Amino acid sequence: MRDWRVYGGRATDDHYSNLSQINRSNVKTLTPAWPFDTGENGWLEANPIVVDGVLYSCTPYHSVIALNGATGKLIWNFDSGLQGVARSRGVSFWREGSASRIFAGFRNFLYALDAKTGKRIDTFGENGRVDLRKGLRDPDYLSQSVQLTTPGTIYKDLIIVGGQNPQTYPSPPGDIRAFDVRTGAVRWTFHTISHPGEKGYETWPKEAWKTADAANNWAGVVLDAEKGIIYVPTGAPVYDFYGGDRLGDNLFANSLLALNAFTGKLIWYFQGVLSLKQLNRVMFTYSTA
Repeated sequence: MRDWRVYGGRATDDHYSNLSQINRSNVKTLTPAWPFDTGENGWLEANPIVVDGVLYSCTPYHSVIALNGATGKLIWNFDSGLQGVARSRGVSFWREGSASRIFAGFRNFLYALDAKTGKRIDTFGENGRVDLRKGLRDPDYLSQSVQLTTPGTIYKDLIIVGGQNPQTYPSPPGDIRAFDVRTGAVRWTFHTISHPGEKGYETWPKEAWKTADAANNWAGVVLDAEKGIIYVPTGAPVYDFYGGDRLGDNLFANSLLALNAFTGKLIWYFQGVLSLKQLNRVMFTYSTA
């Protein structure tokens, strides 16, 4: 049994396996080996991971389960205690030596769990979790809304996350952040809505970073571990159907970013949605070619 250690199969997130035991000629003969009932209502969107024969996944009601991959027998269950149902697509795994951790995002919290026991790592963040609202637009972080619906990406001793933001006011900025897997401390931040002195600041109204929102990464990032590069797609800024209050090219919204995975420094970007000013430049160039 091979591992499926990363959400989507590999850090490249291509959902591909080169295993050939199951193929088009025999897939119709497959039968269930075992079922596991979470006992919860709601929807299950998680893509489980498998490490050393143990399957890890999240459930609709903000829990993480570890199952024997061969039998489906429950090994441990972590209940976050959060109420209601929310979208969570999976978990992340990190290991160094004998230490191994599972990271799970539920609502605005990122949890660190011992992979062997399912217990919180109390030395991570505040009592085993980081509140992702903090550091985005303090001190009024309690009024902000951000959720980690797609698992964070592990690179060396970092977990890199974006988040799902509202597309209407109020919404926090869509910063990309890397947290230390051991302590939960922020190691780097990339501002998708540029701050003074940063590239792209001139593409927003003056001091827009104080009020402009979103331009966030909700779909997760792709990692090229060999080159140490992450590729980050970003969405629209608020308000996503009207931009009259944020004239300009609005970097780095609606873009694909290539960042240094260890430092968060910008390598290159491609903006896929053009502003009217950009569109006029393109049309003018085309019409005079």
